[in-house]
Amino acid sequence: MTALDFMPAEKPPQAGSVALGTTTHNAAAAAAMRVCEFVQQRRLEGKVAIVTGGARGIGEAIVRAFVRHGARVVIADIDDAAGEALAAALGGALCSYVHCDVSVEADVERAVGCCVARYGRLDVLCNNAGVLGRQAPPSGAGAGAKSGGIATLDAAEFDRVLRVNTLGAALGMKHAARAMLQRRGAGGSIVSVASVAGVLGGMGPHAYTASKHALVGLTKNAACELGEHGIRVNCVSPFGVATPMLVNAWRHSHHDEDEDGSAAAPVSAEEVEKAEEMVRGMATLKGTTLRAGDIAEAALFLASDESRYISGHNLVVDGGVTTSRNVIGL
Repeated sequence: MTALDFMPAEKPPQAGSVALGTTTHNAAAAAAMRVCEFVQQRRLEGKVAIVTGGARGIGEAIVRAFVRHGARVVIADIDDAAGEALAAALGGALCSYVHCDVSVEADVERAVGCCVARYGRLDVLCNNAGVLGRQAPPSGAGAGAKSGGIATLDAAEFDRVLRVNTLGAALGMKHAARAMLQRRGAGGSIVSVASVAGVLGGMGPHAYTASKHALVGLTKNAACELGEHGIRVNCVSPFGVATPMLVNAWRHSHHDEDEDGSAAAPVSAEEVEKAEEMVRGMATLKGTTLRAGDIAEAALFLASDESRYISGHNLVVDGGVTTSRNVIGL
């Protein structure tokens, strides 16, 4: 649909009315453009989505973007207070909350079932839930042990990170695909939030890096299988975003943090600004700051019909950090 579809048919100009006719025509064109802009802004109109880890941080930004663009959204998270508050703020008819630990298959299955029971369908799954992992050496590692080093790898912590970041996403894909396949020919979109740590070494802790590399590979493989049914599978890989998880990591917190850092202490505006300043210092692209809303826009694009022929793709939102390094001082 274009602005031309809203324009009235032109009438032959009458004597003495050229100026008025031109003004009227321009006003009609401007009004039509405004209508078109409104229609185009609702990029998920009529769709139903689940966002895991949607109570805070990047997940919250994705939930808000999806609702703003016409989707009905189920927030699946372990932070009940934040999730319920966000759902209530966005409106019970448009948004609901379900408790879900993505590393527990029964929780994931229940979340998808609740979504279908409430809204009758599932069009979009956004796998956002994730953990960075504890950065302290395991107990008994000895004095001077490097925090997070491979020589002091905590096997239990490694397993925990992969269970949330990789298995959790795989379980989401499994149960979302089952729901989408029930509506034969309707298709669907699965979008996972990966990381630049899944693209390039040295961008994160060992367990986190392994989990995000696995998630990128899983995205490509699932896209191969589900493409036959019109279901697209993609992921988004952000550079550093000053979410509570990232800020808490830079505090050297030993708390058990999720993607939104809900288990650790609240983050102040000053801490967020310091984290953003650190990211800007490492960034290739200067003059702007990467924020949760930018990742939400990327997820929105991949969830919407605007990306209808994109599948198996890793959309890296990093300002060029993983594609280039200015070694010779250009």
